[in-house]
Amino acid sequence: MDFLPGNRLQLLENGAEFFPALLQAIDEAREEVRLETYIFECDEIGEAVLAALVRAVARGVRTRLLVDGFGSRDFVLQRMHGVAAAGVEVEVYRPLRGPWFIPRRHRLRRLHRKLVCCDGRVAFVGGINILSDFTRLPGRRTRQPRWDYAVRIEGPLVRSVQQAMRRLWRLVYWTNVKRRPPPEPRLTAAPRIDPAGPHRAALVLRDNWRHRHDIEHAYLQMLARAREEVWIACAYFFPGQRFRRALAACTARGVRVRLVLQGLSDHPILSQATRALYPWLLRHGIELWEYHATEMHAKVAVFDDRYATVGSSNIDPFSLFMAREANVWVDDPGFSTDLRARIERHVAQGAVRLDEEGFARLPRWRKALSWVVLGWVRLIIGWAGYTRDMEG
Repeated sequence: MDFLPGNRLQLLENGAEFFPALLQAIDEAREEVRLETYIFECDEIGEAVLAALVRAVARGVRTRLLVDGFGSRDFVLQRMHGVAAAGVEVEVYRPLRGPWFIPRRHRLRRLHRKLVCCDGRVAFVGGINILSDFTRLPGRRTRQPRWDYAVRIEGPLVRSVQQAMRRLWRLVYWTNVKRRPPPEPRLTAAPRIDPAGPHRAALVLRDNWRHRHDIEHAYLQMLARAREEVWIACAYFFPGQRFRRALAACTARGVRVRLVLQGLSDHPILSQATRALYPWLLRHGIELWEYHATEMHAKVAVFDDRYATVGSSNIDPFSLFMAREANVWVDDPGFSTDLRARIERHVAQGAVRLDEEGFARLPRWRKALSWVVLGWVRLIIGWAGYTRDMEG
C-alpha cells in the first residue's frame, strides 16, 4: 500500500452523518461531480441525491452517475431516463440482459464500490449505498438504522479516487456505447495535491484485471503486522483458507482477534454459511460477536490502534474475488482509535458474544443447515471458477 501523507479524513457513521456531507459537497461543486454506487434506491434519500445532481447540472457542473445494473435495477427502470433527460450523464455497469435467474458466471462480477468525487477536491469512500438507513429491503426486520461507515477525504488521496473513477467510466462507456468516450475536460481549479490534514492514507481497489487480490493482500499484510489487537466488523464474512490461517497465526502469537458479524442479515443464506465456520474460528482463539440490534452493513477493521480500513469490500468470495471494490486504508492512531471506540460502543449496545459451549447447544438442525448452505455456497464459488482463490 502506498500511503500518501497530508490528507484530512472525517469518519462518517451511518446515513445520518454521510448524506448531509454528501449533499453539501454536491451543492458546493462548481465543475465536476462523479458518483458510483451499487444500490441507488428510489426512496427519499435517492430522490434528494438526484435533486442535488440535477441542481449541479443547472449550475453548469458536469455530472456523472455510474450504477450497477443489478443492485440499482429499479433505478435503471424507473428513474434513469428522466435523470439523463435532465442532463446527468448516467452509465450502467453490466446492465441486466435477459432473466436474472439464468446462470451466467459474468453476472456475479458487480460494481460494489461506493465512491464520490467533487471537483477533484473532495471525495468519499465507504460502504454506504444511496438509500435511506430505514428503507425496507428484502429480509429487513428492524426499524433501527443500518450500521455502516464512509470517509470524507480532502488532500492528495482525492486524486487517486478521481483517477479510479475516470478509468472505470471510460471502460463502461466504451463497453456500453461501443466507441471511445470524449476526452475528459481539464478542470479550471486543479485537484488539490498540497497537504490538507495530518492523515496518511491509501486507496486500495479490487478489479478483475490488475488488482485482483489487492484488498485481500492488504488485510493479510496488516494481520501479519498486528502485535496486540485486531478488530474486524464485517457484514459478510466467508474467508478462504489463507485468510483463516492468517487469523489463526495472530492468536497463536498472542494477538487478541475480535470479529463482529451479522446477527440480523438481509442475506440469511450467507450468514448460515458463515456460522459453519464458527467452530473452527472459536477453536483457534478468535472472539466472535454477533450484532443483533439492526443490520450491520459495515466493512471496517482496526489493527493495533494504528492502522484502519473503511470501504465496500466484505471478506467473502464475492467481494474478494468477483466484484469491483474500494477501501481506504489509514495509518493514523487518532483515526484508528476513533473507529475502534465506535465499534466497541456498538458491540456493547447490541452484540452477543459466542463461545464453543454456546455453539454446541444449538439445535442440530441449525448446525446441519449451516453445513448444507456452506456446501451450496462452495458449489457456486466452484461453478464461478474461484475455488483456487478460496483455498489460498
